[in-house]
Amino acid sequence: QVQLVESGGGSVQTGGSLRLSCEASGRTYSTYAMGWFRQAPGKEREFVASIRLTDVTTQYADSVKGRFTISRDNAKNTVDLQMNSLKAEDTGVYYCAAKNRPGGYLAIFQAYDYWGQGTQVTVSS
Repeated sequence: QVQLVESGGGSVQTGGSLRLSCEASGRTYSTYAMGWFRQAPGKEREFVASIRLTDVTTQYADSVKGRFTISRDNAKNTVDLQMNSLKAEDTGVYYCAAKNRPGGYLAIFQAYDYWGQGTQVTVSS
């Protein structure tokens, strides 16, 4: 069992920055990958970024490449999402997710086993 808690959400103006953090606890030793997803009102849950903990390779949605960075902090047992040059279309609830077993696609929410409760990010134009 893995517990995930997101933090760092808030409201910023266009062009600003936020850093989200996902703290993992429980049986995290079996975690293969971590991901960030977001969901805007009335829209589907959208892949944002992922990181494989085995080799620390990362993957990003085209919409956030060059602006967002996903990273891990072993000392704090967290996975972070640095968001720069924020746009109004980045607004939504951001969810952290964990995948237990290796393999599979990481850009779909069905691949993940555990989810946090989400944190709201609001970007005003």
